Amino acid sequence: MSNLETKCVLVIDENLPLGLIANTAAILGVTLGKYAPEMVGSSVADRSGIEHLGIVKTPVPILKGSTDLLHELRDKTMTEPFADLLVVDFSDTAQSCKTYEEYTAKLQKISKSGYRYFGLGIYGEKKKVNRLTGGFSLLR
Repeated sequence: MSNLETKCVLVIDENLPLGLIANTAAILGVTLGKYAPEMVGSSVADRSGIEHLGIVKTPVPILKGSTDLLHELRDKTMTEPFADLLVVDFSDTAQSCKTYEEYTAKLQKISKSGYRYFGLGIYGEKKKVNRLTGGFSLLR
């Protein structure tokens, strides 16, 4: 799919403190970049000859969410019509852990009602992403 056919959004709990909003966006972005490397452009040199690593090729809107909305949205992304979307979630469980090993051990012991989503990153077919998030406001 071309960049015109795909879309990437972050939906973050607007009630989080600014530092956690920034942390959530960074973590979702890194993971999305790993699993959808086609979103990142090639490196480019400026007129001075300084090379700049490639950045994302299309805008990534950051949208407002809430605890309930994020759980509902995550549930929708797990249904058949949206199964082909790339979805990354970040939760209070992940944020509270010091190591990845601690996170995986902790997450495996709780169900979805036991954690709070801080944010979701969603990437895939533009029409599907818009169906899920088209009515959401920008997080400002």
